[in-house]
Amino acid sequence: MVFNYGYLTWEWANGLRGYSYPLIFASIYKALQLLAKDDVHLLIWVPRLAQAVLAAFADVKLYSLVQHLENAETAKCVYFCQLCSWFTWYSCTRTLTNTMETLLTIFALSYYPIKGSKMGSSCKYLALIALAIVIRPTAVIPWIPLVFSHFLQEQRKADLILHNCIPVGLVTVGTSLIIDRVFFGEWVLVQLNFLKFNVLQNLGTFYGSHPWHWYFTQGLPVILGTHLPFFIHGCVLAPKRYRIFLTAVIWTVLVYSMLSHKEFRFIYPVLPFCMVFCGYSLKHLKAWKKSAASFLLLSNLLPALYTGLIHQRGSLDVMSHIQQLCNSSYQSQAFVFIMMPCHSTPFYSHVHCPLKMRFLQCPPDLTGNESYIDEADVFYSNPLGWLNKEFYNDTLLPSHLIFFSVLEQEISSFLALRGYERTATVFHTHVPQGRVGSHIYVYRKKTEINRT
Repeated sequence: MVFNYGYLTWEWANGLRGYSYPLIFASIYKALQLLAKDDVHLLIWVPRLAQAVLAAFADVKLYSLVQHLENAETAKCVYFCQLCSWFTWYSCTRTLTNTMETLLTIFALSYYPIKGSKMGSSCKYLALIALAIVIRPTAVIPWIPLVFSHFLQEQRKADLILHNCIPVGLVTVGTSLIIDRVFFGEWVLVQLNFLKFNVLQNLGTFYGSHPWHWYFTQGLPVILGTHLPFFIHGCVLAPKRYRIFLTAVIWTVLVYSMLSHKEFRFIYPVLPFCMVFCGYSLKHLKAWKKSAASFLLLSNLLPALYTGLIHQRGSLDVMSHIQQLCNSSYQSQAFVFIMMPCHSTPFYSHVHCPLKMRFLQCPPDLTGNESYIDEADVFYSNPLGWLNKEFYNDTLLPSHLIFFSVLEQEISSFLALRGYERTATVFHTHVPQGRVGSHIYVYRKKTEINRT
């Protein structure tokens, strides 16, 4: 879209991803290019900073909402709980669609016409919901009970539908269709394709499945962390008008529980709702408030710092070793092969040059072939045999191999026979598991000059 090189994953080939959200970052890249400031470090950090600014603005909107509904003291407690959340620290600056979905949920919530609010605006909150749905269609899930409740309480139901719902829906869906038409080159309704893949066909199970209760027993407790007792206490204490928020949380978790493929980030949008109850609990602890606040801060600080700065950082750190190839005369001959579980690392956004790169593919089968096995699984079933078959000729060999430490011993004979030497070791995690090792190794093929 900007630099005329890159890589599109299988989702784009099948119309499961829309261009509306990436267009934001493409615009940032284009601005940097026009200003001749498209340094790789700026390409990495500016989108994160933009996301961080939006996250900070969303936190302030949450504070303003609670201050308007309750008082400054309760708003401070909710704001404190939001800022203390380790999962918010971990997720809010990431350029995931789930992150933007969560931020737009907070913005929409600030205009939601809950009882006692004078800030309510049907048009604004519906427009923000629609935008969130365009970015990630699952954004509609937590809003179903909220919109339904609004509809039941609204006296002018026809006006709500004719003057707000329909115009907002037509404008947002129409804009999304036009944007995707420009970039796909054909009319594609991404939201419908997303629904078919993830819900109707439930093909997300290809990437793993969990028991139905996982979000209740692990997902929600983990992202809440030490906020969990405050959330439960707040649910008991909170006024009746906040029950709709609790309904949204329970409904969302229930809906996601019906899908086999589950991830922590999927329920990130319910976290702001939970923080309202956590803050309400903290405010009513009175004599124990300072002790409870200290406990929340300290108990969240360690996991926030560890998961944000240390855990699984190798996937990002190793990219700097790859990027160095862009600054050498060796770039045109370089060929980097990332032999790791698919999508373990970023790709061209962290390299910023048309370097030849490849990674193990893992697209799901969309043809109904029950015996289908993706490239990554075939590779890991017999790494040595796969490498010997794939690179049967020395002219096909990559110049650099990137892989987790757990793989080294199994392919050591291939590395020695084909003349590879380790040039870098990058820390990744203290808790290696399965195909993911504690370190990432960078191997380079020796040239004739190196050998002599």
